[in-house]
Amino acid sequence: MSADKVAILLQDVKEHRADLFPIVARLRDVILAAGPAITEEVKYGGLLFSSGQSFCGVFPYKDHVTLEFSQGASLTDPHGFLSGEGKYRRHIKLETMQDIETSHVADYITAAHAAVNT
Repeated sequence: MSADKVAILLQDVKEHRADLFPIVARLRDVILAAGPAITEEVKYGGLLFSSGQSFCGVFPYKDHVTLEFSQGASLTDPHGFLSGEGKYRRHIKLETMQDIETSHVADYITAAHAAVNT
């Protein structure tokens, strides 16, 4: 059932936010490649990824996509791209495909995934 919900959400993004769909799709690919036991589900209007416990999520908005880290406050931020001041969460705001590379998204995803698997 979860796979159906994911497919529906992706189709909705593709139809209603076509300019953001490539960002969502690429983030999803990078996250799922971060480890063998990563699962995804639709929650809070986006995709939530878990590996034992949730570690990140992808949320499309009107003009951008946020990559949210569940325990982002505990991550090191060597590249200086994490935003937010909450007790736990941090995020990276992405507006273009290029932002995925320039924001070092893969490094943050790897760190977030490792943090829930230690």
